[in-house]
Amino acid sequence: MKIHRERHIPALLIAAPGSGSGKTSLTLGLMAALRRRGHAVAPFKVGPDYIDPGHHALICGRPSHNLDGWMCGRQQVRKIFNQGCGAADFALVEGVMGLFDGISGRSEEGSSAEIAKWLGLPVLLVVDARSQARSIAALVKGFTAFDPELKVAGVIANRVGSKRHQQLLEEAIGSTPGLPPLLGCLPRREQIALPQRHLGLVTAEDLQPETDFVGQLASWVEEHLDLDLLLQSAATSAVPVGGEPQSKDALPARVRIGVARDRAFCFYYPENLQLLEQSGAELVFFSPLENAELPQHLDGLYLGGGYPELHAEQLSANHRLLDQLRKGAEAGMPIYAECGGFMLLCRAIDGLPLAGVFPLNVRMLKKRKALGYRSVDLLHDTLLGPAGTRARGHEFHYSEVDGEDQLCHCYRLGRRDGEDLGGEGYRYKNVLGSYVHLHFASNPQLAENFVNYCEAQRG
Repeated sequence: MKIHRERHIPALLIAAPGSGSGKTSLTLGLMAALRRRGHAVAPFKVGPDYIDPGHHALICGRPSHNLDGWMCGRQQVRKIFNQGCGAADFALVEGVMGLFDGISGRSEEGSSAEIAKWLGLPVLLVVDARSQARSIAALVKGFTAFDPELKVAGVIANRVGSKRHQQLLEEAIGSTPGLPPLLGCLPRREQIALPQRHLGLVTAEDLQPETDFVGQLASWVEEHLDLDLLLQSAATSAVPVGGEPQSKDALPARVRIGVARDRAFCFYYPENLQLLEQSGAELVFFSPLENAELPQHLDGLYLGGGYPELHAEQLSANHRLLDQLRKGAEAGMPIYAECGGFMLLCRAIDGLPLAGVFPLNVRMLKKRKALGYRSVDLLHDTLLGPAGTRARGHEFHYSEVDGEDQLCHCYRLGRRDGEDLGGEGYRYKNVLGSYVHLHFASNPQLAENFVNYCEAQRG
């Protein structure tokens, strides 16, 4: 068991009154600006999102970890934060929705505020300043007074229209007693907006190489923020990390698990991969888009989520790899497939043939089919554990499958509020597929069960 000496690290949680205020742009800009100054930045994201952490990782050169109170719980969130801060000298956490928005209107559960309090993080509040001037002071005062246990270390005004507008905002916050300092006024910057698609922003993998988006964001932040004051503020509220067990030592590799990772399959929680390695798996990455064959000598496969629907023609044309997936499943290879990976194992996406492991056809929809947290109870023994095993995850997709009534359900799904959503999860021989992205930190035994299953099937 690894135990790192306790130290203190400057850290900020970037939050806002609501979605669409500019959290992501500010977070990416700050990460890029701090990296320009030579800082080793540890990136994090509150909630279950995969896309923002992908951009964090691109900028910071290290994985971005999700801090999700509902999926992982307080102890695991603390552990993930400690581990993610290793070798970094600054931590930046991007919040989710509004600062206090979570499960209900009666508590902080599931909110960015909850994570900030669990970890002792000071908050940097970014406010959309369009169409307001002195009113910004009232808004900030409300946010700072709402929960006295939460420290708001500074304010950033976003989408500022002019020098005169900036002056009014500075006067409003500067003349109101008890407010945190205004650390910057960011002008509107439509010319460097990130493109979006149906699941949110485009992934880091799909950003055009010639687009200097990161450099533009860094310059935007450096020009309009008082970075020295921001760094000073964060340093005075540095948070402790380390001083407790971080993770068990990785076992010697006893199985080889192939992991699909490319532009079509890029949604993985870092903890899932780490827990597999710690349980004795050697992870072998491959691209279903670019590789004509699976890696050799595999004992199992992990097919994560992503955007297979955007690359369906290319995937469908990779006949040899699809044939190997099909034959591997028939031969009893353990395969765990989530969302996009599950779709790859279906018969077709909108008529384009795929692996055909499951006798299901995927149909893309214009409207969102599912979004939300999911509790999962295993109804049957599977490669992730025996019947009765419990885990938590998240579901978000714009597709549905035809013919699921032909298959036995392995999961009983529930919403975060406890509502029963019925059966899901599909098994064929040693293959398990589902639309749900499970977070293995919700039940670390899942990873060990998967590795043990792969080893047992190898004989």
